[in-house]
Amino acid sequence: MIDPSAPSVRFSTSSGAAPAEDLPSWRLDDLYEGLDSPRFAEDMKRMVHECREFAAIYRGALAGLLAGPDAPQKLYEAIVLYEAIDDLITKIMSFAGLSYAENTVDPARAKFYGDAQDKVTAASTDLLFFQLELNRLDDAALAAALEQAPLSHYRPWVEDLRLEKPYQLEDRIEQLFHEKSITGHSAWNRLFDETIASLRFEIDGKELTLEPALNLFQDADPAMREKASNAIAKTLKENLRIFALVSNVLAKDKEIADTWRGFKDVAESRHLSNRVEPEVVDAMVAAVRAAYPRLSHRYYKLKARWFGKERLHHWDRNAPLPDAPQKNYDWAEARTAVLSAYGRFSPRMAEIAKQFFDKNWIDAPVRPGKAPGAFAHPTSPSVHPYVLLNYQGKPRDVMTLAHELGHGVHQVLAGPNGALMAPTPLTLAETASVFGEMLTFRALLTEAKDPRERRALLASKVEDMLNTVVRQIAFYSFERKLHTERKNGELTAEHICELWMSVQAESLGPAIEFGPGYETFWAYIPHFIHSPFYVYAYAFGDCLVNSLYGVYQKAEPGFVEKYFALLSAGGSKHYSELLKPFGLDARDPAFWSIGLSMIEGLIDELESLSS
Repeated sequence: MIDPSAPSVRFSTSSGAAPAEDLPSWRLDDLYEGLDSPRFAEDMKRMVHECREFAAIYRGALAGLLAGPDAPQKLYEAIVLYEAIDDLITKIMSFAGLSYAENTVDPARAKFYGDAQDKVTAASTDLLFFQLELNRLDDAALAAALEQAPLSHYRPWVEDLRLEKPYQLEDRIEQLFHEKSITGHSAWNRLFDETIASLRFEIDGKELTLEPALNLFQDADPAMREKASNAIAKTLKENLRIFALVSNVLAKDKEIADTWRGFKDVAESRHLSNRVEPEVVDAMVAAVRAAYPRLSHRYYKLKARWFGKERLHHWDRNAPLPDAPQKNYDWAEARTAVLSAYGRFSPRMAEIAKQFFDKNWIDAPVRPGKAPGAFAHPTSPSVHPYVLLNYQGKPRDVMTLAHELGHGVHQVLAGPNGALMAPTPLTLAETASVFGEMLTFRALLTEAKDPRERRALLASKVEDMLNTVVRQIAFYSFERKLHTERKNGELTAEHICELWMSVQAESLGPAIEFGPGYETFWAYIPHFIHSPFYVYAYAFGDCLVNSLYGVYQKAEPGFVEKYFALLSAGGSKHYSELLKPFGLDARDPAFWSIGLSMIEGLIDELESLSS
């Protein structure tokens, strides 16, 4: 569906659906007018032609260009043309993917998306040579050319590209990998998407899709939460054979690709694409796991006490507090809450976010067949991002809106870098989204006068942070186990369930009681399918933003300007360079303790309110 490397897909945990007629639906006209758009058909033909023409001009010619007297200009012209074609391809596939996301069970949309993917994959085969040939150019000669304008503009992209050099294969093998992708991992991704979208969960005589069923974990009635859990478990168990097959095939597919390319660790390719050192990820994972007892274990023990229990059922983990006000936000209130919070930080930030509302760049209603969860998709720099939500009116939905608009602001600011350097590695991709959430949370907390509402907001924020940090590291640990053990042979559904449960008690602690059926809940997580090991980016982003927010709270001079410079850089600079102006270094093991201490501080505040 949507490019899984594009941040981000989240599942909300709210209830109390807002009427669909009160919520905005996006207009994709800025991409194309519809599935039968003449402009789409024309652009598809133009894309095929331009791919062929590019190959005819440049295949086998790059070494000669580099040897010429005007190498910087000639290589620059080649990359400019390549980038323009890349932008066009991204625009075409963004429209196909977003149209499909509107209704993944509509046969016409599924065919349109599949046909577009087929044509783009076939045509872009003519572009494969370009990056491979660039990486074969002489290091010294290319480095000298990159020092000179106008080629120096693309230096960050070329240097990033050359990090891939040790893992690239001979041209014909790369072509085979590329062309087989639509019948390989892409096909299994689509099977997962369409299977999830078609599932129905029977709860109190009603058949619900996944998103509304998950949202019932936020229902005030404990009996309803239990019914939702049982219904989800029942339907997942009935379909577990499909999910186990998809997981096995994709893990094996990744193992084959990793072996051919020479990656040694199951997550090494993800670290490379994230432009983050493995030891940095290892340090973060170790810090989070060491913090489990003082974060998640401690919080859920506290929450169990609020419920008058020794242990919470797993379906009560995100339940509203017993005395929490049942507050709902209509769309206008949610818009005001987010834009005012953004505006207090920076009028410019609010102005960018306001465009999403005013120009119909948001699709908010829950609809049958619609992709579950939420995401912000950047499309191409020549257009603008779009945001998909499943808005249902609870405070967490407001936080999700703030999160995805943070991505949207980031994508708008990074767009001027162009199609090749606008995309942000996952090490920084969650920065603006989590920061936007934090701004909105702090604004809502300041406005909360009722102590019960304040405690409910604090608890909700702590739970979101635990879901973003603790849960995602547990997910990462689960993935590592699954991909490692798959090397020894196919995994049964029961064994995958065992691997899932092996990380749950460690991460959530003794105050959570796992009832029958919970062992199947790995099956609906899309990140495991679309982008293996994506999940640690959430923890990275949350801890990073906690540290950034601490700098902001100290009223550091020029913070807003530095923050916008970070977002505007897109993928043109390494995360270490972008964090340096804030005095932060993610390679320092102590860095992660700073971010985790903010979560601990919020739990301290909750305990003081409860005493």
